[in-house]
Amino acid sequence: MSANFFRSTRRVAALALPAALLLSAAAVFAAAALKISVDPYTNVTSQHQTQVEPDSFAYGSTLVAAVQTGRFYDGGASNIAWSTSADGGLNWTTGYLPGITKYQEGGPYDRVSDPAVAYDARHNVWMISSLAITESPVRGAAVLTSRSTDGGLTWGSPVTVTAVGDVDKNWIVCDNHAASVYFGNCYTEWDDVGAGGRVFMSTSSDGGLTWGARTPTVNNAGGIGGQPVVQPDGTVVVPMNSSFQSSILAFRSTDGGATWTKPVTVSAVSSHRVAGNLRTSPLPSAEVDATGRVYVVWQDCRFRIRCKTNDIVMSTSTDGVSWTAVVRIPIDIRQSRVDHFIPGLAVDPATAGAGAHLALTYYYYPNGACSAATCKLSVGFVSSADGGASWTRPQQLAGPMTLSSIASTSQGRMVGDYISTSFSGGLAYPFFSFANALAGSVFDQALYTTAPGIAMSEALDGAATVAVGNEQPVPNAQSDRPEAQTIVTQR
Repeated sequence: MSANFFRSTRRVAALALPAALLLSAAAVFAAAALKISVDPYTNVTSQHQTQVEPDSFAYGSTLVAAVQTGRFYDGGASNIAWSTSADGGLNWTTGYLPGITKYQEGGPYDRVSDPAVAYDARHNVWMISSLAITESPVRGAAVLTSRSTDGGLTWGSPVTVTAVGDVDKNWIVCDNHAASVYFGNCYTEWDDVGAGGRVFMSTSSDGGLTWGARTPTVNNAGGIGGQPVVQPDGTVVVPMNSSFQSSILAFRSTDGGATWTKPVTVSAVSSHRVAGNLRTSPLPSAEVDATGRVYVVWQDCRFRIRCKTNDIVMSTSTDGVSWTAVVRIPIDIRQSRVDHFIPGLAVDPATAGAGAHLALTYYYYPNGACSAATCKLSVGFVSSADGGASWTRPQQLAGPMTLSSIASTSQGRMVGDYISTSFSGGLAYPFFSFANALAGSVFDQALYTTAPGIAMSEALDGAATVAVGNEQPVPNAQSDRPEAQTIVTQR
């Protein structure tokens, strides 16, 4: 067990999981780090006791998280695990999606990846989108939607959104704005590697039971890692990476998903290659506040001399077309050696504008100039109570962990291409993959959150805020990671 975790605090319902483990570090919250899922699979073809790449969503007092479980080296996992709390994070029930892979109730697919969670308030349906994968060769065979009609406590066999092409990096969102003419529409996004990385969208108006034809943007744009969000008037804005991960783009629909615009450029990307062969990339994390301002964050090195480490940076938009200049979230001073990456942003949906509450979970190395043997990977957290104008000083949620303790993939050691944060009842709930030390050759990498969630007042207590300054990027800042020469896939 890591030296940074000790003594039990509370239990998780429905599975005989280890009790929650309390984080001990120099600067921590009263909230404990809570393990809410485990890998139960034993197939010899994937790595076990591994869970990576969580997403989450909250509506009212219900939180649902989903995570890859039993990670394969060359793409995907044995299944997707889900964890649901119906009481604002006090108790958790966990299980595994049926009908997808051959490792759970005889599903038709070999593997599955890229979970994303949504809730449809009009139809009272929880959904988990996932990427079904076949072997020999490994390819994205379908985008699926699993549905729950009882508050995320049981899940049915999946509905197929698309089974055309070689698909990757799906995402899902629903329009939960009662005043929107498209209230109850849900939107799934993905890219098709076999079609040159072209991005497609599909719309459901019946709680995910059926999905419309796949629809490209008006110019057949390519991209990866799109995260659609819905504004109060029903406009859907989709920030994403370009196909070669050299820029952040955004496109939108104002007609309920019938058509999708040509993407605009939010910003070019300058990204530092993270040490230790850790799998990271500048995929965006996107959220929207109560009045429709869209917030996008990603890892970027433009504010660092010689691009030696990454910051988490942010841009915002009220219409998905015009975007603010990129600002650095001031987690550390620009001269620090800390490297920050894999952000998961949340915006409290009850807040907006200068009073918007933002919560950001991310991974970091205290010293980015490390090696696979020496890198110390931790989970950090900062928040803002003024729409991102200022941020709390960083807090450590978990860590450090060694890279040898986390799942290995063909693209590097993996905690996830993305992680997640959600607000419920004004509290922020981070969801992240954390690994204790290996027990011999056995992993101990699982899905964690905090118990209870993190209150904004707690985040501010004893942690003076740091204003976002009028900082300018380093002139001619350039990525020190080679630009992709082929369409990027991240399964």
